Amino acid sequence: MEKPSPPSRRITIVDVARHAQVSTTAVSKVLRNAYGVSPRMQTKVRQAIAELGYRPNATARGMRGQTYTIGVMLPNIRNPFFAQILDGLTDQLADTDYQVLLGPACNGEAEEARVTHAMIDRSMDGMILIAPISPRTHLEAVAATVPTVVVGRHGHSPAYDTVADDDLTGGALVVNHLADLGHRRIAHIEHHETDPDRLAEMPNAIRAVGYRHAMRARGLADYIDIASTTYTQEGGYLGAQQLLARPTRPTAIFAGADIVAMGALDAIAEAGLRVPEDISVAGYDNTTFAAFRPISLTSVDQAGYQIGANAARLLLDRIADRDRPTAQIKLSPTLVPRRSTASPQ
Repeated sequence: MEKPSPPSRRITIVDVARHAQVSTTAVSKVLRNAYGVSPRMQTKVRQAIAELGYRPNATARGMRGQTYTIGVMLPNIRNPFFAQILDGLTDQLADTDYQVLLGPACNGEAEEARVTHAMIDRSMDGMILIAPISPRTHLEAVAATVPTVVVGRHGHSPAYDTVADDDLTGGALVVNHLADLGHRRIAHIEHHETDPDRLAEMPNAIRAVGYRHAMRARGLADYIDIASTTYTQEGGYLGAQQLLARPTRPTAIFAGADIVAMGALDAIAEAGLRVPEDISVAGYDNTTFAAFRPISLTSVDQAGYQIGANAARLLLDRIADRDRPTAQIKLSPTLVPRRSTASPQ
């Protein structure tokens, strides 16, 4: 059977109304999920939309006030943890008319500004900013223009909602796990940070604080040892190289993210050392590859799926009511021990 040829012109709301034998007002109400539309009318119109292949004109919808698009800004598309967040938020939006459009910001303030301005210019109904590094003034300016949820950044704002992990507790979970195994020389690979606002709000900085606090609480202040690089695989590789070159190398490394741990494992293998026999390694994020049997990485689960689902829910609430008080959700992390950590030999 031959496939039907594509329509010679764009299907309009009038065509849908004629096909469903209803008014254009009824079709419009179904498209807007307006109150008072009967289930029978919903079924009738949705069937006509499917049969005709009707697609709403996003530009026209934007002129009427809604485009049913949500912009999601990612700092780094290579970090698999962000896929977990995206899974949560897209599943939360699955039963709505909203579509998600992604914008990579490449961990730079100028790039973040370019992405957020592009999303605003395209009349997106809302934005979810994942671990943005921009100044709070920029974030609040964005939120004043379009409903916004900030993910992975601590601190409260009257302009935008936030969803974050309890990174202070998460850092302590790793230190306590390693100390309970008998480690004392526990080192940490952090993401280098100097900006005061980011030091107070970014998850990498809070995890480093959690590491320091926990080391002091366990009587290990003299063993605090930090390699300051980046939250990338290369950063983990370089950080581990620095730590392994110490006169007395650590017996355990807490990498601030699983992607960092991957680089650390590479450097450790290159040095001819074994994990965990010679050195234990723990990560953070509990990404999918952490559970792969050949890697079996001990990691902190910060519930990326739930972070994304909560962010989407808060954004829908914010779109529906711009004036409601802002909400701050903080999730409790859990440690997932695997074979990459063991007692020192």
